Amino acid sequence: MQYDLIVVGGSFAGLSAAIQVARAGRNVLVIDAGQPRNRFAKHSHGFLGQDGRRPGAILDDARRQLLAYPTAKVLAGLAGRAAAAGSGFEITTDRGQTFGAARLVLATGVRDILPDVPGLADHWGKSVLHCPYCHGYEVAGGPLGVLATGPMAVHQAQLIADWGDVTLFANGTFEPDAEQLLALKKRDVRFEPAGVAELEEDGSGGLIVRLEDGRRTGVRALFTAPPNTMSSPLAEQLGCTFTEGFLGSVITVDDRQQTSVQGVYAAGDAARSMHNIAFAVSSGAFAGICAHQSLVFD
Repeated sequence: MQYDLIVVGGSFAGLSAAIQVARAGRNVLVIDAGQPRNRFAKHSHGFLGQDGRRPGAILDDARRQLLAYPTAKVLAGLAGRAAAAGSGFEITTDRGQTFGAARLVLATGVRDILPDVPGLADHWGKSVLHCPYCHGYEVAGGPLGVLATGPMAVHQAQLIADWGDVTLFANGTFEPDAEQLLALKKRDVRFEPAGVAELEEDGSGGLIVRLEDGRRTGVRALFTAPPNTMSSPLAEQLGCTFTEGFLGSVITVDDRQQTSVQGVYAAGDAARSMHNIAFAVSSGAFAGICAHQSLVFD
C-alpha cells in the first residue's frame, strides 16, 4: 500500500505527527521499534496534563487515540533502510517489508552514550538523571551530584544548584579555569576533581559515589549530560544534512520541520539539541501539519 505519510518512530514526536495527518483523512503508517529513549524512567514530569504518569502509559493512550482514526496504522518493527522512490520514498523494515509514502517524518530519536562508570547504567533514569526540569523536583532539598562529561558541566551544576546542595564531580574530564571556579563558588557548588570509581545504591533510593582515592559521598541523585548519537541511520541514508548540537549531531530542519531533503520532515530529539517530552510533542505536531500541507500545496 502507498501511504500519504510514513512516520518512523512511535514515541511522543512520532505519534503527535501522525495524529495530525490522520485527522485530515490521509493514510498514515507509524513504524515503531518500541525502544523510546525515556523507557528507563518510571515517571514523566513537567508535561502539562500528564505530570507524574509513566511514560509508557502516556504512549499507550496516545496509540489508542491515534488508532481510533481509520486511516492510521501502527506497525511494530525496526525501519532499517530508507530511499527515494519515484516522487516519494520507500522504507524497508528489518523483516524485509517495504512500504512507500509521499512524505516521511523521521522521529527516530537519539541514543545516549553513558559515561563509563561502573554502576551508572544500572541507575540511569532512576537516580542517575539528565534533566532537572523532568526530575529535579522529586530529588530536591538534599545533596545532589553532577557527573561531568566535559566543561559544559559547569553550566549544568550552576543550574542544578536551584534544586539542592551540589557537588560537581569532574571525573578527570576537565580542569576549571579561574572564571569557572568563581562561577561555581557563587552558586555554592563544590568542585571534586577526583575520578569516580563506582556508583552504589545507598539503600534509601539514593547513591553512594565512590571516588578512586577511596572516599565516599552520598547524593540523592546524580545528574549528567551524556553525549548522544542518532538511533537510526535513515536520515543519513536519505542524504539529510546534520547540525552539531550541544551533545551530538542533530538533523537539520527549517522553520517548517523539513530536512534538507524535500518531502522528509524530522521531529523530536533527533532534530533539536534540547530535549523533553513537551518539545517532542510540539515539534511532532508541527512536522505532521507541515507534511500534510505539503501534500495539498506542493
